[in-house]
Amino acid sequence: MRSQKSSGLFWMKQVIVVNASLGMGVGKTAAQVAHASTGSYGRSRQDFPEDVDTWKREGQKKIVVKGRDAEHLRELRRNAEIMGLPCYLVEDAGLTQLPPGTVSALAIGPAPDDDVDVLTGDLKLL
Repeated sequence: MRSQKSSGLFWMKQVIVVNASLGMGVGKTAAQVAHASTGSYGRSRQDFPEDVDTWKREGQKKIVVKGRDAEHLRELRRNAEIMGLPCYLVEDAGLTQLPPGTVSALAIGPAPDDDVDVLTGDLKLL
């Protein structure tokens, strides 16, 4: 069940979880965050167009947090899928700093704040 604020509206956000165990440079991290964000946005546009419209009206809130490692990101993705939340896991192409297939970032949402917080609310900001 989706959470609603007292106004009856959903407050939407997207959370991007970065694999902190990789020690990526700032530029590489930014690129991986962008890949995750746009990947999840693309899936959301197709499957949850009303959520995307609400998210856009609300300013497209994005939060970037630290994940422990690749397995942690995979676990978060599995749980997001079980909850029916849009998500996108980035596995790097291996063209620069990381070996091919390295799990670098995960985006969850846009989706209702409270639903995303169930999975990511205890993670520290990047």
